[in-house]
Amino acid sequence: MANYTTTTHRPSSTNSPPPPPGHDTKPDDPTRKNIYTLNFSWPFNIPSTPESAAIRIVKNLANFSLYYAIFVWTVLFIALIPKRKVSVIYLVAMTEITLLYFLLMRSFAVLHKMIDKRFVLFLLFIVTAVEMILTRAAIHLFIVLGATVPLIVVHAVLSKGEDVFVNKEDGEMVRLVVNEKLGDDHAENLV
Repeated sequence: MANYTTTTHRPSSTNSPPPPPGHDTKPDDPTRKNIYTLNFSWPFNIPSTPESAAIRIVKNLANFSLYYAIFVWTVLFIALIPKRKVSVIYLVAMTEITLLYFLLMRSFAVLHKMIDKRFVLFLLFIVTAVEMILTRAAIHLFIVLGATVPLIVVHAVLSKGEDVFVNKEDGEMVRLVVNEKLGDDHAENLV
């Protein structure tokens, strides 16, 4: 009987696909520098001078004012829940009035030009503070302000706001990755 076997021969080296067009197959030239490097930025650093700290506070208060107000409101709300139920109701009512004011401002652009937003918010803060005093929750208000304002100031001093922007599609805060050219001075951002 005859034994018929087949043998397949495989090449010893595999064929790799050709490189994409425009791709250099030569090794990198040692005299050639990369133009860009990727640096991840840390969102906090200590300002170099008191002037830069003051500028940073002003910018961060403008950029993060809504977040700071929500932080203070949340802490005040939590502090009032156990003993001051009437004060909580007044606080929520003032929050609703503020929300309605902002919806009104968004609806009527003329109102936005006539009345300054900061003035109205200051008036609403004064009315809220008077309500807290009349409902005997002033001690809660002052303790909350005494505890949260230093935290807000520390955040405003240490937070670098240059590399933060609001993503228009999602409406969220996004931190950028900074590209810097080599050869430039890597001076600290003062602000």
